[in-house]
Amino acid sequence: MEKKEFKNDDKISNLNLESRKKLILSGINEVISFNEQEIMLKTTLGDLDIKGSNLKMNKLDVQNGDVVIVGTINSCTYLNNESKANRSNIFSKLFK
Repeated sequence: MEKKEFKNDDKISNLNLESRKKLILSGINEVISFNEQEIMLKTTLGDLDIKGSNLKMNKLDVQNGDVVIVGTINSCTYLNNESKANRSNIFSKLFK
């Protein structure tokens, strides 16, 4: 899986969810990881964890930092440093 990085220094980030089927995002700096159940993005306001089913990135505008995701969206969560630390602790415990 290839990492995509964007040049977007503005602190503006928008999230528009349409009927839990289409998510339109701006202010995306990097696609951290993605699969059909979870997409992790680095935004100008922090890391964003999107969970659902049959998730696909329909549009990826590298210059503007815009992303359109389709599928069934169950949650969108901004992660702070504490959340990321707890998440990595869970994975380290699972793989011991």
